[in-house]
Amino acid sequence: MKDASYKHRMLNNHRLHPETLMMGYGYAPQLSEGALKPPIFLTSTFVFENAQQGKDFFDLTAGRRRPREGERAGLVYSRFNNPNFEILEDRLAVWDEAERAAVFASGMAAISTLMFAFLRPGDTVLHSRPLYGGTETLIRNQLTNFGITPVGFADGTDPAQIAAAADRAQAIGRVALIMLETPANPTNGLVDLRAVAGIADELGRRQGHRPPIAVDNTLLGPLYQKPLQHGADLAVYSLTKYAGGHSDLVAGGICGSDELVRRIILLRGALGTQLDPHSCWMLLRSLETLGIRTERANENARAVAEYLRGHPKIEAVHYLGFLDADDPRKAIFDRQCVAPGSTFAFEVTGGEAEAFAFLDRLEVMKLAVSLGGTETLISHPASTTHSGVPRELREEIGLTDATIRISVGIENPADLIADLGQALA
Repeated sequence: MKDASYKHRMLNNHRLHPETLMMGYGYAPQLSEGALKPPIFLTSTFVFENAQQGKDFFDLTAGRRRPREGERAGLVYSRFNNPNFEILEDRLAVWDEAERAAVFASGMAAISTLMFAFLRPGDTVLHSRPLYGGTETLIRNQLTNFGITPVGFADGTDPAQIAAAADRAQAIGRVALIMLETPANPTNGLVDLRAVAGIADELGRRQGHRPPIAVDNTLLGPLYQKPLQHGADLAVYSLTKYAGGHSDLVAGGICGSDELVRRIILLRGALGTQLDPHSCWMLLRSLETLGIRTERANENARAVAEYLRGHPKIEAVHYLGFLDADDPRKAIFDRQCVAPGSTFAFEVTGGEAEAFAFLDRLEVMKLAVSLGGTETLISHPASTTHSGVPRELREEIGLTDATIRISVGIENPADLIADLGQALA
């Protein structure tokens, strides 16, 4: 178990910043032979001091009772808890200023566990559109098999449209969860979290249950958007992306209140969707550089977006840094977001053939799905990440055969621009 002295966030009257806390928060070196960095705890099970301790630890871990004053749940089995993911969860919660965090074997493991924790047959899930292709496939192709109905809205800037979708959802069944993605992948559409919070409150009054609001915050990450400060109840991440940041692991995370995250953690133990100790250790390493990596990628992305906006073979650039003052997303962006981030979409002149030809000519950028890595990744969403989404829905949300998604990395931006130039020539 961890020494509580390593969970201080204050230095006298000074609040320590996340970048500093990532270097040691939640870890006591004296419990690991003085090792500066946490060891990887490659063990499936943990030894109890006596039989009563085993009983107490299991009662706490299984949620059969709450800890007494000064009591802490101990380690029992790595499907339920492990030092590496306890330290990681402590540090992940710091970024979102959350009471608690939970980590999972993938972003979709996090989203699936979240949905099964709050949804029941006959319920509806109100959601924004577009969603990540995996999330869209889950709610449309899988949850419907359990009698759960998804109801979506396309314009997250229009409170009237969101409210109308909420009315339709409630007419079908209890609205048990609101699932949002803002900015949306890959269009960078935004959702007004303050407006959705008001609608969730109204649903609570009408149906006797306020649905929790979960926000997939993967595209901006906790540096550039903190959903919990704008009305959301849960912030959801593919930690594979910016948190991991090196394209060498797969993981997911959820931050929020102790009450809500605890419900999800109990189901995680039953489903076995926990993250392995080695990936947890790698994420602890990556979180130490999250700030500098994210800032460099954000700077590079602006340079790349400026170049693309001025190129004659590019029809549109969906970059949040280019929002006009009269764009309904502008006020939301200014209120909710700190920076545009480094993942955005753009449209080439033509269709799939022209998009493919452009992608095939790139030499520096890597043609691959995923985002948030140190290297620049570029892909064609309609034929890859969102290929499972029906064409009519893709077109409704503005995802065409000419759409390219780019996740700008930390390379020298001049090299990235040169690569784009030769591929568009």
